[in-house]
Amino acid sequence: MTAPRVLSGIQPTGVPHLGNYLGAIRNWVEEQDCYDSFFCVVDQHAITVPYSPDELRQNVRSLVGVLVACGIDPERSALFVQSHVPEHTELAWLLTCGTPIGWLSRMTQFKDKAEGQQESVGTGLFTYPVLMAADILLYDTATVPVGADQKQHVELARDIAGSFNHRFGAVFTIPEPVIRQLGARVMGLDDPTKKMSKSQDGQFHAIDLLDDPKKILKKFNRAVTDSQTSIVFDETRPGVTNLLTIHQALSGQTRQQIESHFAGKGYGDLKKELADLLTEALAPIQQRYAELTKDPQTLDRILAAGAERAREVAGLTMSRVRQAMGFR
Repeated sequence: MTAPRVLSGIQPTGVPHLGNYLGAIRNWVEEQDCYDSFFCVVDQHAITVPYSPDELRQNVRSLVGVLVACGIDPERSALFVQSHVPEHTELAWLLTCGTPIGWLSRMTQFKDKAEGQQESVGTGLFTYPVLMAADILLYDTATVPVGADQKQHVELARDIAGSFNHRFGAVFTIPEPVIRQLGARVMGLDDPTKKMSKSQDGQFHAIDLLDDPKKILKKFNRAVTDSQTSIVFDETRPGVTNLLTIHQALSGQTRQQIESHFAGKGYGDLKKELADLLTEALAPIQQRYAELTKDPQTLDRILAAGAERAREVAGLTMSRVRQAMGFR
């Protein structure tokens, strides 16, 4: 039987951090043989806010290098850049024309990002969920792994697809969101009440996958904990629980094993062990990244092959869309 297709996207807004790795990238790598996997660097989503073109180009290539270094295999999975497949923007416009403003007005991320400046932000910040829907629907995607904060976007894609199919016929596959549990929500080291984010300011907020061992240890040492002494999972103590969640994701141990291991120990022991675990996990990734980025043509070949594979599928979808909408 044909494996179900899964699509995952990531913005090139900086080096991926620990939360990206534990919540998404590591799962993508481990499940490549379970799905027909499409991985998209969504560079057109990165231009809904002010940006530097040169920095965008650099970030795209760096991100592709990190993804391959982490284990995304271009021979088994389609790895491509969104802007290299023009069908994304074509479908986004066609879907935008049929998407009610009310649906977009309910999207919480727009409200958060545009708070107090609705009159001055770009229209793309309001309509980008339709582009995200196009990303998903172009590839007959069955499954979309997302964090809980992104589930609303997949639900919008489902609504858009259902509305389109009702009006024009059965063109799109209706995607299903998959929300992971362990490691799916790594919090900021400086503020464990907020999800770790590339857009968050603060040099001690996140650990980047290309950070060296000294920087990793320094960031863990600055991580927020509390005034208590026991090292246990406790949702009322977000700082220590966040660190223990990271430990569990890296070590593979159970909560009981971890709590027993740290019984009678202090936060310094926890932070030092976390730094060692992460440094060991990242060493082969960083080595592979250095090898990949020595020769720019290697990434060029990977991206050209990925775009070709993506366009084969996207082209078939757009043929159905154009036919259904009366453009052929």
